[in-house]
Amino acid sequence: MHLLPTQEEVVRILRETGGLREGHFRYPNGLHSKDYLQVPLAMRYYQHARMLSVGLSRLLRTNPEIRALVPELSIVAPAPAGLPVAYGVCEALRAHQVYWAESEGNQPLRFRQYLEQIPGEQVVLVDDILRSGAKLSELQALVESRGAKVVALAVVVYQPTPKTRDFGTLPLYYLAKLDAMYYTDAAHCDLCKQGVPLDDVWV
Repeated sequence: MHLLPTQEEVVRILRETGGLREGHFRYPNGLHSKDYLQVPLAMRYYQHARMLSVGLSRLLRTNPEIRALVPELSIVAPAPAGLPVAYGVCEALRAHQVYWAESEGNQPLRFRQYLEQIPGEQVVLVDDILRSGAKLSELQALVESRGAKVVALAVVVYQPTPKTRDFGTLPLYYLAKLDAMYYTDAAHCDLCKQGVPLDDVWV
């Protein structure tokens, strides 16, 4: 196993742990796909969690600007899925701190009471998957509204959709990129036409 895992190794781990499934899935945004990702299923196992976290931290260290910030760098994640990755990256990177934002129901993301950010604080946003980018975009807005600066995004898997947000010039780091086939709705879905049983997924 390489210190920086290859895409093939990441995909193998996801398949072995049930984190990458094939079938017929409908996402909350209405898109249909034959692939479904659940990175937390792989993060249950220490050896996999460590390999993925260390690999992501090594990718971040390839950026000299981020490497120079490490002693004062904050790792921030959306809860709950991003937490295992964020803690692993923080430990491997030896960053200054890690914390998270969470939401209840359809409420917007927010930090725990009394959590204060320092104006100018340098932040890397970490999550398990970047798919639509909606959650990370919301988290970026929250962090920046409190005076901190987002310097990079880091995820285990990048799985863009036709609706993925554009983060502009913000550096994006990922261990694997999966190009899934998406259908906009049931009327255009080949899997629906073939009668493949449908699973609704909520994350």
